[in-house]
Amino acid sequence: MSAGKNKVEEAFAGFPRDAQVFLGALRDNNTREWFTASRARYETAIKAPGEAFVAALGPLLTARLGAPLTGKIFRVHRDVRFSRDKSPYNAHLHVAFLAGTAGGSGFYMGLEPERLVLGAGVFELSGAALDSLRRAIAAASGARLEAILERLAAAGLRLEGAALKRVPAPYEASHKRAGLLRRKGLTMWRDITEPRLICSPAIVAECLATFESLVPLHRWLQAALGLGRSAR
Repeated sequence: MSAGKNKVEEAFAGFPRDAQVFLGALRDNNTREWFTASRARYETAIKAPGEAFVAALGPLLTARLGAPLTGKIFRVHRDVRFSRDKSPYNAHLHVAFLAGTAGGSGFYMGLEPERLVLGAGVFELSGAALDSLRRAIAAASGARLEAILERLAAAGLRLEGAALKRVPAPYEASHKRAGLLRRKGLTMWRDITEPRLICSPAIVAECLATFESLVPLHRWLQAALGLGRSAR
């Protein structure tokens, strides 16, 4: 075992076994009273491990990408202002590694009661950013995107993203990439459901390997949005 790997495992020993148990309990008891009484457990099972995960994986992913990324842990408190669901807390831990440019592609980790999810891409776009994405899909560069998505799908990842019912103008309904042109966002995801892996130091290397497989998608999207090298 290399010295570098030892350092990573010392920095992050895996999520504690109570992490997913706590998230399941929070999902079932999503009240301010329960969370307030369980705050110390949240700090130990979720917040501190989340920070250690970002500190361990962030530099490795930055080195692999050759560009700076910023790790971000999303708040446990939900913004309920425009939601019918008034549950005050998120029953998950969400982490992002972002390139620092608003609206660009990023890498994402979500710890949930039954699984850990890993992905990369862009969520729902609008305006000029969505126009840029569609132009890149319709152009010759779209063939490379298709090849990237096919390789990822063959490796067991799934494609997600908000989509329209019809192909938007000015593109023809018969366009060879009609399915991609209907999308307003584009992300690829992998699920990890083995608790022993999630709770092991090996989860850092597993996450890094998945993110490495998603680097071509990330770079294609950054280029398509004018935030990186040509998507062609």
